[in-house]
Amino acid sequence: MRPTLLNLMMAIGLAAAATTHAAGVTDQMIDTESSASGNVLSWGGTPQGQRFSPLNKINTANVSKLTPVWAFSFGGEKQRGQEAQPLVYNGRMFITGSYSRLYALDAATGKKLWKYEHRLPEGIMPCCDVVNRGAALYDDLVIFATLDAQLVALKQDTGDLVWKTKIDDYSAGYSATAAPIIANGLLLTGVSGGEFGVVGRVEARDPKTGKLVWTRPTVEGHMGYMWDKDGNKKENGISGTTNQTWPGDLWKTGGAATWLGGTYDSKTGLAYFGTGNPAPWNSHLRKGDNLFSCSTVAIDVKTGKIVWHYQGTPNDSWDFDGANEFITFDQDGKRLGAKADRNGFFYVLDANTGKLQNAFPFVKKITWATGVDLKTGRPNFVPENRPGDPTAGDGKKGSEVFAAPGFLGGKNQMPMAYSPQTHLFYVPSNEWGMEIWNEPVAYKKGAAYLGAGFTIKPLNDDYIGALRAVDPKTGKIVWEVKDNAPLWGGVLTTGGNLVFWGTPEGYLKAADAKTGKVVWQFQTGSGVVAPPITWQQNGEQYVAVASGWGGAVPLWGGEVAKRVNFLEQGGMMWVFKLPKS
Repeated sequence: MRPTLLNLMMAIGLAAAATTHAAGVTDQMIDTESSASGNVLSWGGTPQGQRFSPLNKINTANVSKLTPVWAFSFGGEKQRGQEAQPLVYNGRMFITGSYSRLYALDAATGKKLWKYEHRLPEGIMPCCDVVNRGAALYDDLVIFATLDAQLVALKQDTGDLVWKTKIDDYSAGYSATAAPIIANGLLLTGVSGGEFGVVGRVEARDPKTGKLVWTRPTVEGHMGYMWDKDGNKKENGISGTTNQTWPGDLWKTGGAATWLGGTYDSKTGLAYFGTGNPAPWNSHLRKGDNLFSCSTVAIDVKTGKIVWHYQGTPNDSWDFDGANEFITFDQDGKRLGAKADRNGFFYVLDANTGKLQNAFPFVKKITWATGVDLKTGRPNFVPENRPGDPTAGDGKKGSEVFAAPGFLGGKNQMPMAYSPQTHLFYVPSNEWGMEIWNEPVAYKKGAAYLGAGFTIKPLNDDYIGALRAVDPKTGKIVWEVKDNAPLWGGVLTTGGNLVFWGTPEGYLKAADAKTGKVVWQFQTGSGVVAPPITWQQNGEQYVAVASGWGGAVPLWGGEVAKRVNFLEQGGMMWVFKLPKS
């Protein structure tokens, strides 16, 4: 029987629908897919940020055969730190580079499909290098933030610009470096610029248009807002209570930047954003806890309201940003979340309520507190380890203290991973301290707003960095792999009983997830300060990581920076797989 015209039209329609579906990333895909399906759709692997892949074709028995299959150069003189995690969808890899660039590559061959290079103005003020940490995928778009505090949405297949919008004023110190996330159909982003007296916040937008849906400030006293479908703006309640934990007008330039972005858990309906240091660093100017700085803030994505918060370092005086990622997981029938804080403590909280379940050190030396009170959730401060008030002396410089960790933290931007198979977190940690003192300071738009001086110093002769396997239930460090240089790249763990991470010396390494035995490594040619990923394509498992030394360590690292000044910059995407038998 010959096909009728109607049958042909129906077949064409079905094929077109299938093509449209294949081309579009949906909320359900983002929330439920892992790289087992061949895709990596979110920063963190999934919105919860566990960085676990069930793929096991590469495992402890064969990882020694892992071989590079292609490498791609980001090109030009624009190298610096490459901190981005790639995304992979439908055979394409999307990777951001330093200086706000985005590349689309053929994921199997490394062929460049297109490139977008954002035009940056003079006068941008990123505190910690010209990095970008990745993009978000939604429908047929790839969306990323730029150093001049804008958001850009491009067509995945062509790189054509669909929309672009301004987050805030870069001349006031605002910037953006984090990967956006998708949560219940919304595009969630934070802001960078805590060293310039910005006001931290989380924003929700329509990912297809870039239009605002709600904003939630992370400094007490500032108003949140919502927008209806017609673009009408209305008040949505002040964050906290004005002046309850901030004196005078300091809350108006209070910092608490949400510079690392967030995670989202559909089981709780909450997005979790860490918040940075209060501004200025000189804590004697801002008596009180200074909410919501140095905290984890849980936000109802439907309402844009803060449901709970947990503050790790009240009245911070050491630049212990609480911006690190909050990863949700299941334990003993409860939905929990974990965070390895810059202040050196590992926190386990109830993901629904924020109630503290456990807290323990994950670094060897902490001087600012003796521990965390599990009943109150507050740290037990060591008063004499707070930098002194300049007004108590000559008015120019307060008393100096030696504090550990240093302000770059027991863990910084490099994301940890969690394995539901081993029930362990894999934490890239650093052992260092600092000499720190307070100084007078006043706010000036667009100028550094610190009120402190500091020098970072290593604590040990034989190592600074250590990848540590941490049991969240007992607080025990199950194993560690030490490194001479500070670790600054993220972690991936897989169903093949493997943990992957990179080092500043240029190695991508793999270890047995249960024992910590290093079973493979490869020299990438520059320091690795980015998280690895894995995905499956055409029946084969791939592993990838960006290589390119930079970030905060060479800029702020003091004596530590001198110790690793032999390291070379770079800008490469490396991809590996097992050879075919």
